[in-house]
Amino acid sequence: MTSPSLKADCQTCTALCCMALAFDKSEMFAIDKPAGVACPNLGPDHRCTIHAALKSKGFQGCINYDCEGAGQRVSAMFSMRSWQDDPALLIPMLKAFHAMRQVHQRLVLLTAAADLPLDTGQKSTLHRLQQKLADASICSPQSQIAKDIQAFLESLAPLLRGKSMN
Repeated sequence: MTSPSLKADCQTCTALCCMALAFDKSEMFAIDKPAGVACPNLGPDHRCTIHAALKSKGFQGCINYDCEGAGQRVSAMFSMRSWQDDPALLIPMLKAFHAMRQVHQRLVLLTAAADLPLDTGQKSTLHRLQQKLADASICSPQSQIAKDIQAFLESLAPLLRGKSMN
């Protein structure tokens, strides 16, 4: 299996971040929005109605946010059916999105680890973990793969000492 994209593609997503995530009124967001409530700027076509003016309207946080590909991956899992069209999908899609974000965050870490000077055993472990996550449909933080990844990343600590993460 090929690795999933780790970059958001809003064109192939059903606006999961616009529903799932909460934000507080601040310099990053013009309004308060609780998790599980659709952003008032979301149109029925899964697109932001103020996308071209996000910064001027006070939504810099939306510009900065990247689901790292979790949104489109979950949307594909649901065959691009939408919580907007079928409210019964809302809870399963939100749960899947939150779990997939964790999967993709771990894939981002493992992708960065691939640039380190790893020995053969570490490279093998890295590849195995990446493949498990690429094949995962949902991965909870309590799962064995999450524990394996944590142990692997901790094993890389000596490689990271004194390294800049620029």
